[in-house]
Amino acid sequence: MNIVVLIKRVPDTETRIQIKDGKVVTDGISWIISPYDEYGVEEALRIKEKYGTGKVTLLCLGPEEAKETIRKGLALGADDAVHINDPALLNGDASVTAKVLAAALKKMQYDLILAGKQAVDEDNAQVAVRVAELLDLPCVNSVIKLDIAEDKKSARCLREVDGDRDIAETTLPALITAQQGLNEPRYPSLKGIMGAKKKPIVDWKAADLGLDSASLTPKLETVRLDPPPARPPGKKIPGDAVTATKELVRLLREEAKVI
Repeated sequence: MNIVVLIKRVPDTETRIQIKDGKVVTDGISWIISPYDEYGVEEALRIKEKYGTGKVTLLCLGPEEAKETIRKGLALGADDAVHINDPALLNGDASVTAKVLAAALKKMQYDLILAGKQAVDEDNAQVAVRVAELLDLPCVNSVIKLDIAEDKKSARCLREVDGDRDIAETTLPALITAQQGLNEPRYPSLKGIMGAKKKPIVDWKAADLGLDSASLTPKLETVRLDPPPARPPGKKIPGDAVTATKELVRLLREEAKVI
């Protein structure tokens, strides 16, 4: 099977995000593959290993610096990558990003597309489903178990939905988004890290995708970002259990107004 995995370069989840002048300060940030996308990469590698044929291709929209993140995916075992590397295509909203990725996928051969259910930076969970719509593909979200049929023409998916689970079956090709629990992503080996340096990354520009700025007008504009207000300091209520409980109830009712 030929599998394409959509990956996004995001700040490391352990990075302390700072905001200045309404924007995220990117200096000093460590960048990683969005964790949900990493589940997609791992699942693609497992499917390839099961069948012993085909290839895993990473598809990433991002700046030149995103190549470092792409190499991390190649080090895990992906075969090659396509990097949509054009400043004119960056900084769009989910609708623009989906159009760009869909245009790239129309130039690629695939039996299955995998992606994370959402990126951990913006958390809008829109891009993958929009890509599926633009490509007129079936889409199954938040999958925690994926079984490909022996003929590779269909898939059975176990999903997490609103605290419950259901089973969805789809024909292939399809776009499937990965949820935590689908697998346990592997760590790159030294051999994989060294080999990733030699694996091909193809750069595509807007012209390669037949796109122009007029067709990529965002529907959403981020005006500015502000950090959440600082939490007020906690209160320590003195006294024995009975006295402290009565005072706590009073504070919750009269000051916090939550009861």
